[in-house]
Amino acid sequence: MSSSRINSFLIIYPLIALTLFAHFSISQNTPQDFLDAHNKARAEVGVQPLIWNHTVADYALNYAHKRYGDCNLEHSQGPYGENLAEGWGKLSSVDAVNMWVGEKSCYDYGSNSCNGGECHHYTQVVWRESTHLGCARVQCHNGWLFVICSYDPPGNYIGQHPY
Repeated sequence: MSSSRINSFLIIYPLIALTLFAHFSISQNTPQDFLDAHNKARAEVGVQPLIWNHTVADYALNYAHKRYGDCNLEHSQGPYGENLAEGWGKLSSVDAVNMWVGEKSCYDYGSNSCNGGECHHYTQVVWRESTHLGCARVQCHNGWLFVICSYDPPGNYIGQHPY
């Protein structure tokens, strides 16, 4: 291989690698965006704010990368509580959290049940025993956005109120 071809390869290859990595890392919103949206909902019901945890966030990001090929809303079956969302266009971290919090209207505290729709994403957001949060947002191969938030310790135990 000629010297000019080697130099071109040494310049182009890292650019390709950087572009592929940027595909994942740029599409993730900031930890503070995720925290603010969660903690606003938690404050409304008197629950302590969540704290960002890098170990939990790494877990969420690793799982999000596994969903890159299909963007399916399949739970990881891991050690954390988990909320998932997908969307097209400009689904932000705040949009995803607001979808989960939007289920509040279906949650009946008195009967500790969902009435008229899904509410378990909401109850995980406000679960009093969860103290740590880690989230990720990636653009999948099909162009959709995949959002995952993981909660430590997990919540949504049958028979227990979230707060």
